Formats: sequence, structure tokens, C-alpha cells
Amino acid sequence: MPPRPLEIGPAGRSAAQAIERTHVSRGYSQRQLAARIRALGRPMTFTALSRIERNVRRCDADDLVAIAAALGTPPHTLLGNPSEAGAGAI
Repeated sequence: MPPRPLEIGPAGRSAAQAIERTHVSRGYSQRQLAARIRALGRPMTFTALSRIERNVRRCDADDLVAIAAALGTPPHTLLGNPSEAGAGAI
């Protein structure tokens, strides 16, 4: 039996919301943001980005740093407050 994927926790859900909120506020589509991330050297399709935002795919630290750079924001601003993601404190 294949291993069960790790559940996305409150910090991951919070980051996903912040990524979506930030790219929308900056006027980037998912395709545009994914292209910016790839231009920085991190392979990322818009499908992978969509899956992160929908909490289907985990956002690892390397993804988070690349996404933040592509958005022109420090990575910690995308982490926000995990309790805002609806799961309580860590």
C-alpha cells in the first residue's frame, strides 16, 4: 500500500490563502506567477500553483521562497497567522 500523503496543516493553509490573495492583489494570474517563479529557476507550473492554493499540494520551503521572490515580498509575509486559516493555533 502506498504511503498516505501528509495532511496540509494550518500554516500551509494560511500560506496558500496568502499566496492567492497576494498574486490577485498584484494583478498576476496563476500562469503569470508560475512564469515568474520559473524565471527565478524554480520549476513550477500554473497547475502546481493552483493545487497549492486549493490545498491539494503541499508548499515546501523552496516553493515558498521562490513564490515570495516572484511576488516581491519576504517569505514570512506569506506565512501570516495560521489560526486565520480556520484551524486554530499550531
